[in-house]
Amino acid sequence: QVQLVESGGGLVQAGGSLRLSCAASGRIFSRNVMGWYRQAPGKQRELVATITNGGTTNYAGSVKGRFTISRDDAKNTVYLQMNSLKPEDTAFYYCNARLFNSEGIVAYNYWGQGTQVTVSS
Repeated sequence: QVQLVESGGGLVQAGGSLRLSCAASGRIFSRNVMGWYRQAPGKQRELVATITNGGTTNYAGSVKGRFTISRDDAKNTVYLQMNSLKPEDTAFYYCNARLFNSEGIVAYNYWGQGTQVTVSS
């Protein structure tokens, strides 16, 4: 069992910055992909960014160049640095952990409770 706890959300003006953190506890497989997703009111949850255990990153086009995902495995923590925030970035942000078995198949998929990010214009 893995628990994910997000922090760092809040209210910020357009153009500002926030850094989200996701602290993971429990058994994290060596092969994993950690990620951030977001869901705005009335919209589906969407990918923001992911990072593999090897450090390979992937970003949604709408945040590329503004957001940076990183991880500190010694602290079991994943970060999302969000710069140049826009009102359309307003959403509930969720941390995700996908754990892979030795065959490369997703064995477990965990979600955090989420943290609200609100960007005012």
